[in-house]
Amino acid sequence: MTGRTDLATALPRPLGFVLGGGGSLGAVQVGMLLALAEQDLVPDLVVGTSVGAWNGVVVALDPKTAPRRLGDIWPQITRQMVFPGGPLAQLRTLQQEKTHLFPNTGLRAVLHHYLPRAATFADLSLPFAAVTMDVATTAPHVLLEGPLEPALLASAAIPGIFPAVQVEERRLYDGGVVANVPLMQALHLGARSLVVLDAAFPGRLPTPPETLAEALLFTAVVTMRVQATLEAPYAATQVPVVYLPGPEIQRVSPLEFDHTALLLEGGYQEARAFLETVQVAGPGLYGSPSGR
Repeated sequence: MTGRTDLATALPRPLGFVLGGGGSLGAVQVGMLLALAEQDLVPDLVVGTSVGAWNGVVVALDPKTAPRRLGDIWPQITRQMVFPGGPLAQLRTLQQEKTHLFPNTGLRAVLHHYLPRAATFADLSLPFAAVTMDVATTAPHVLLEGPLEPALLASAAIPGIFPAVQVEERRLYDGGVVANVPLMQALHLGARSLVVLDAAFPGRLPTPPETLAEALLFTAVVTMRVQATLEAPYAATQVPVVYLPGPEIQRVSPLEFDHTALLLEGGYQEARAFLETVQVAGPGLYGSPSGR
């Protein structure tokens, strides 16, 4: 079965887009969104973790223009913007703060590129959830209302990399630690079909780390893979789960932003080819977090 109308019709509504974390690998999701737009697949709700929450909030703000807008934003982002300072600055931050290598001041600045027109969840066009982890319970904590800035900073607060974020009475870290691909959270919000945009090279190992920051993120990514591998088949017993394939793995650190064009194009080409041939017929897993 091919064609735009067939695939869009085969996925029951509400359709949820699920965007996983992966640092700078989030550029892959931009290519995936471009391919989804070609199939006229527009979500009814969006759930994201970490960089997936940042990409996802742009989709929730305006799903029609999001692929183009993200395609404009991503090439402007540099490592220095997100992870300011060299090794000495990181060491000073670690000595002073004890818990992390980078301040989140760079993230705050980048956020203004993402959300020039939205300050709260209520400003978005679609229901949107940012997934975090509650430090006190280590359980996923889903943010659905209130100001967007602390929610997005919390969802991207990778332990050891960035500081935890206080939201009301809770201290929150990056949701990727416990729900990097938030399938269950999307089901809890009422989705009857899911399209999964996993940024972290599904089925392929990340590049070996060479710095402390990369080692922390490497460990997190390996742990995150287990969650998606376990939850995707379970979710697929209830609803159709279209799990988009990632591009062939590149020797790209999730902390580097100088391969955006390569990742975006790879995400687009792989998702486009997959979407043109996938046949959806009821609940099931179409594609896989463990690769093809």
